Amino acid sequence: MLSMFNLDGKVAVVTGANKGLGQGMALALAEAGADIVAVSRGAAEETGEKVKATGRRFHAVSADLTDGSCASDVIAEAIDALGAVNILVNNAGTIRRTPAIDFSETDWDDVMNLNLRTPFLLSQAAARFMVDNGGGKIINTVSMLSYQGGITVPSYTASKSGLLGLIRALCNEWAAKGINVNGIAPGYMATDNTQALQDDPDRNRDILARIPTGRWGKPEDLGGAAVYLASSASDYVNGTVIAVDGGWLAR
Repeated sequence: MLSMFNLDGKVAVVTGANKGLGQGMALALAEAGADIVAVSRGAAEETGEKVKATGRRFHAVSADLTDGSCASDVIAEAIDALGAVNILVNNAGTIRRTPAIDFSETDWDDVMNLNLRTPFLLSQAAARFMVDNGGGKIINTVSMLSYQGGITVPSYTASKSGLLGLIRALCNEWAAKGINVNGIAPGYMATDNTQALQDDPDRNRDILARIPTGRWGKPEDLGGAAVYLASSASDYVNGTVIAVDGGWLAR
């Protein structure tokens, strides 16, 4: 049974893998046997060193994912470097915090492009390879705000709700082609994106009061879900999302 979780010989493309949740998932996939292509605008040396320490191959792609125009080039480089794309983790994202009445068009477009448009274009480019090469796994990082409205984050909520819908839509078209499209919904994780909330005494208190486990999540908490959705253990899991939230949605 444990062999179902083995990713030996697989190549995983992980966006936003230079730090935080992306790095945590990339390392978990490497520990399960996958070679890693890390896609980020910033340097990914730390991720590379940690992946190589597991004995897996590593390739870094430097790309600006803000509008997705480089999606085909990113997938092509991954295939050229490591020979395949068997797993795609659409993790890169951004957030802007402003009351909705004052929210700018620029902030709206920047968030929607990176969080929703780019994952679609990367998925499309990866699926074109996967369809002709035995299928694959696409994992999207959604959010608690795929289910809830949030406060002062209208574009983030819209993008993550849209990404949940995209998971279902792509599942309907690609499941029969051997491509599993699913998602992971992290709860409140201690990352750069949530630093403002962690630093706000009132918001931090209120958030922790609702999490049954009583703590913020850590990037490594996503590892098990990522490996499961990337492996053959999830071959009959399609169009769904695993919440890794410490129990947040249960409250």
